[in-house]
Amino acid sequence: MKRIIFKPLFWIAFSGIWISSCSDSFLNVPAKGSLSTQQLLNQAGVENLLIGAYSALKMNGVSAGPVGSWSGNATNWVYGSVCGQETFKGSNSGDQSDINPLSTFTAPATNSYLAAKWGSIYDGINRANLVIKTLAQVPSGVISATDVTRITAEARFLRGYFHLDAYKVFKNVPWIDETIDYGKNNFNVPNTTDIMPQIIADFDFAYQNLPETMSAVGRANKWAAYAFEGKCLVYQGKFAQALPILTSVITSGKNAAGNKYGLLPKYRDVFDASHDNSIESVFAIQGSVNDGSGAANADAELVLNYPYGGNSVVTCCGFNTPTLDLANSYRLNASGLPILDGTFNQGANQISDVQWSAWVAPAPQPTRDAAPIDPRIDWTMGRTGVPFLDWGMYTGPAWVRSFVDDGPYTPKKYDPLSADVGVYTDKSSWTPGYTAVNMYLMRYADVLLLAAECEVEAGSLANAMGYVNQVRARQQNANSWVKISQTPGKTDYQAYLDPTVVSIPAGTYTVALYGTGGDVTFGAKATARKAVHMERKLELALEGHRFFDLVRWGEIFKTNTTNPDCLEAAYLYNVSLSGSAALGTSFKFVSGQSEVFPIPQNQIDLSHGVLVQNHGY
Repeated sequence: MKRIIFKPLFWIAFSGIWISSCSDSFLNVPAKGSLSTQQLLNQAGVENLLIGAYSALKMNGVSAGPVGSWSGNATNWVYGSVCGQETFKGSNSGDQSDINPLSTFTAPATNSYLAAKWGSIYDGINRANLVIKTLAQVPSGVISATDVTRITAEARFLRGYFHLDAYKVFKNVPWIDETIDYGKNNFNVPNTTDIMPQIIADFDFAYQNLPETMSAVGRANKWAAYAFEGKCLVYQGKFAQALPILTSVITSGKNAAGNKYGLLPKYRDVFDASHDNSIESVFAIQGSVNDGSGAANADAELVLNYPYGGNSVVTCCGFNTPTLDLANSYRLNASGLPILDGTFNQGANQISDVQWSAWVAPAPQPTRDAAPIDPRIDWTMGRTGVPFLDWGMYTGPAWVRSFVDDGPYTPKKYDPLSADVGVYTDKSSWTPGYTAVNMYLMRYADVLLLAAECEVEAGSLANAMGYVNQVRARQQNANSWVKISQTPGKTDYQAYLDPTVVSIPAGTYTVALYGTGGDVTFGAKATARKAVHMERKLELALEGHRFFDLVRWGEIFKTNTTNPDCLEAAYLYNVSLSGSAALGTSFKFVSGQSEVFPIPQNQIDLSHGVLVQNHGY
């Protein structure tokens, strides 16, 4: 069983501090489960509040509302992946239908997902602030000065993270710190000031004051804080300021266990629960199962995103299905490099699964694609004729819930092994899809590619190429590829685990590094920039980054000729194929508006007009 890193104490975080002002004695009895101020003013009380703040990263508390944790989750598979056109909503058009207008950029301010996302974020911010406020009330000497500094830094890291998430989704949001208090009647904070300086200040405080090694591997350490500070600067386009920070993380950074950051040899292992908190993990949501909590400590963020048919060992619910645009992006050119001119969606470059869109029985079914392709595709999505972990051979639409809504693919990256069910998945709830696998909020490959962006903008193209090639080099490891066993009695997954089993690769994996074979991609800034952007698409697919990356790059419309691999091109290509039933045929993204989502109307109403709606909504 997976060791419990944090046991979320939701009852502490939600109960707050009971203050009585009524004269009737029965009203003076504290609510069951609540804690008095005095009970919290000690090391154990404050540390438990801090654990409650960490648990808010799951974003599945009461603020998430009736649509569950997937509406407000920190992995952003809805806002980053679905809205970024690397996945369809999936399932069928009527299930979780409020995702549909988000994916078409037509969502109103009353959308339930937006309300849940906002509530979940500010619940986390409130918990972080409660730690800081309570710590300030602890009598001097009760908690050591070292621990006071460390606890404050952890709380500020979490507060910075939650505000960054709000900034990415809504941008124009209020900054809420420990000085905001309902008792002071100062809680209606406007959202008309850029909060990024405060976010960076929180991360910088955490970097300056957190230790390198933490008491538990799931906690944020100084290097996680520095990595997020660098990312914030990249989001602002301040590449020159971000570069030395990210370089320092790369050269000196260590995870919370004190191990130097690095890339695991095998791509699949990055998303396997048995490798949680590895050298590749900068910061992640911790998961735990079969611990008596009824799956409350498991990671529910992706519980809807498993195959619906086929040989499913976790049957629910067919959401977040990869698009053909994403699949085609893994196509390699004759040199073994990505296709950067946008033609991966054209003609023979298209993956053979595109034939499913026109297939009608009894014609022969499409077969496994045989052309050169990046091996990461087969750990990211299920595709025809390729083993799906240890579940069996993937056969296409038979595995999806609704072909017209889902297309031929299903997500695979975070799926558990069949052998893991009941071990790294929780069997005490309605589905064994509640897993122990950690959900990354940042991993080392992300840091390398952010640094590569900065090096491109600095004109240091050789350095940028070096970072990209570090990420690509892992794909050249033949032992990391999906295999098809040629040995009787040995399964395909056994062939992957054991290189002595005779097998063949499941695809034509000919991945190459930049700068070899006469390639000159990194010889010019414009082409180097495209190469870095493509590498983020391939490496970080289905991890909730894509929409936010496209927005900050300005790669939205086809009229922007800096990169043909843009949001509009992906959208229009995807709507021409099965899987896009909920999208419609026209691209409704409005420049100057759709880059961010509307502020939830219920929050504007509660603020009595202090909060200002985002432009155009």
